[in-house]
Amino acid sequence: MCKWILVLICCVIALQLQAQSGFKSVTDLALLKQQLAKAAQQTQSIQCDFVQEKNLSMLSDKITSKGKFWFKKDNKVRMEYQQPSYYLLVINGKDIKIKDAQKESKVSGKNNKLFEQINKITVDCVQGKVLDNTEFTAKAFENAQGYKLELTPVNKVMKAYFKNIILLVDKQDMAVSKITMEEVSGDDTTISFLHRQLNINIPDAVFVAK
Repeated sequence: MCKWILVLICCVIALQLQAQSGFKSVTDLALLKQQLAKAAQQTQSIQCDFVQEKNLSMLSDKITSKGKFWFKKDNKVRMEYQQPSYYLLVINGKDIKIKDAQKESKVSGKNNKLFEQINKITVDCVQGKVLDNTEFTAKAFENAQGYKLELTPVNKVMKAYFKNIILLVDKQDMAVSKITMEEVSGDDTTISFLHRQLNINIPDAVFVAK
């Protein structure tokens, strides 16, 4: 369950890695941080489709899932897997809900160190401070189309799950369009965000597991 929640948060911090080439190191990291912070201030909500591809070291074929993603300030996230099976993850402040076709689970982030870290990452993403997060070492690269941010966990809680998290950010709107999570197990997950709509009205009822 924890791994699924981490996947959800990563989507908030959540550009095609294979399609872009010629990346070079960002020379002005301070400017990039300012751009990320400005974009975060201007983004009140996000609604989009997503495609998730999971590579398992034990399998030769990818596992592909599709669904819809919603985000609304502050700290409201809904990720709804619709194909090939239903799975729902919702974060509303410190409350986390997970639901599938059979059952619903609720988790509090108040007294759990893992969920405390998850909420910290969420806040950093919302505020555009992901490159300042001391739970990761960060490297930034760019080409004509966008930025590639490589985050390596240093916090032991996150290190237990991930080797690296790679974000691809579109220079046109400074939004994340693809994220790749490389797990300690050797598996990896890539999520592509499609048909992004920014700052549209999203009712609070969307962020209730139902």
